[in-house]
Amino acid sequence: MIAPPQALVDLFKPWNDFYSHSKTAETIVQFLHIGGLVLAGGLAIASDRGSLRALKIAAADRHHYTRELRTVHRWVLTGLVVVVLSGLAMLASDFETFWGSWIFWIKMLLVLILLVNGFGMTRAEKMLERDASETSPGWGALRRTAMSSLVLWFVITAFGIALVNFS
Repeated sequence: MIAPPQALVDLFKPWNDFYSHSKTAETIVQFLHIGGLVLAGGLAIASDRGSLRALKIAAADRHHYTRELRTVHRWVLTGLVVVVLSGLAMLASDFETFWGSWIFWIKMLLVLILLVNGFGMTRAEKMLERDASETSPGWGALRRTAMSSLVLWFVITAFGIALVNFS
């Protein structure tokens, strides 16, 4: 295990001391993390499911769905911002433990992959804005990114639980 940079350990020490002795701070930060996860993940999973269902209907009838999908992303991003900020607060609260955890680093890699996948999904949506015909490659891209998103949200959640239980 690689030791965490001492400068960062020292920087986060006041927050670690406060967080470790405040059930209120711990409760608020954990609520924000889980609440953001419920907001972002819940909406993302529901819209991924909707994307997969929409692919089963005629392309001419999918236009209402693509408009709905665009509006969901603002809320998913809001939830992700809350998750990231609260996650950083939790990281700073026990920096040495998280720094040395392979589970933490895999979870962070999966979150990065989720964000890249989200970028791919927005690219698919833009393709569909230009061409929503049955043969548009945007539909295949939307299917792939929706399936990936579903898997990633659940796997990231599993790693989050493992992080709590094995760190």
